[in-house]
Amino acid sequence: MKQTTIAKAVELVGIGLHKGNPVRLRLEPLEANSGIVFYRKDVSVSIPLKPENVVDTKMATVIGKEGYFISTIEHLLSAVYAYGIDNLRIIVDADEIPVMDGSSASFCMLLDEAEIVEQPIAKHIMRIKKEIEVKEGDKYVRLSPSKDLRYDFTIKFKHPVIDHQSYNFHFSKENYKNEIARARTFGFLHEVQYLRSKGLALGGSLENAVVLDDKKVLNTEGLRFSDEFVRHKILDAIGDMSLLGINFIGNYEAFAGSHDLNHKLTLALLKDPESYEVVELDKVESKEMLKAYA
Repeated sequence: MKQTTIAKAVELVGIGLHKGNPVRLRLEPLEANSGIVFYRKDVSVSIPLKPENVVDTKMATVIGKEGYFISTIEHLLSAVYAYGIDNLRIIVDADEIPVMDGSSASFCMLLDEAEIVEQPIAKHIMRIKKEIEVKEGDKYVRLSPSKDLRYDFTIKFKHPVIDHQSYNFHFSKENYKNEIARARTFGFLHEVQYLRSKGLALGGSLENAVVLDDKKVLNTEGLRFSDEFVRHKILDAIGDMSLLGINFIGNYEAFAGSHDLNHKLTLALLKDPESYEVVELDKVESKEMLKAYA
């Protein structure tokens, strides 16, 4: 299997979650071995997708360079990663990616419109060779060796709608589109009110997030899945792990994982050369991984 990019440039306009202003997003093809590169058109700054360029992980994954940043990149990157795209230029004219409906479904549709094309260079993949774990209290994120790629996520909230949810996701592009892409970000009404008092979440609404009060979901249409909350956590994790700059083969497991823990996991993995190896995808024994991006 070869490296991939998109066949043509595509774009959309959406609202930024925090400032509430319109943001134009444009995706453009890049040559083989270029990787994923963000570009702030308004300030003419390129920011390659690398763990060392992460500048914040409190509420979203944020990358930055030269004092400029781009926030809430994980939903778009989740779709890009699921489509197995190796080389792509992501252009925005503001400091955040548009939130769209709070999921990655719009980005999947944009990539379908752009079409994926192979390039004349072999695609490489990172194979996890030994277990790596990051733990804080009872929360943890973990990578372990496997012949395929799975995301096994568990969450627990003291809320009657969420409570305890677990989901085991067997990774492939089609499974992602069917099981994960439509799961929306979620938050609690008291948190939204607090964030707005700080000048944040100004673009947040029931149109782009699942919002809960103390007892129920406030969105009139309800949930897209009964376990939409944990599915969105997997969506986020896939986007966060794309900061490795390469698709990987192994098992990801988390209990109450977060953007911050995911970032620390990528750093811990890359810091230990014995924990992984980079190989050509065609030489990976697993036929499932070869078919995962079909």
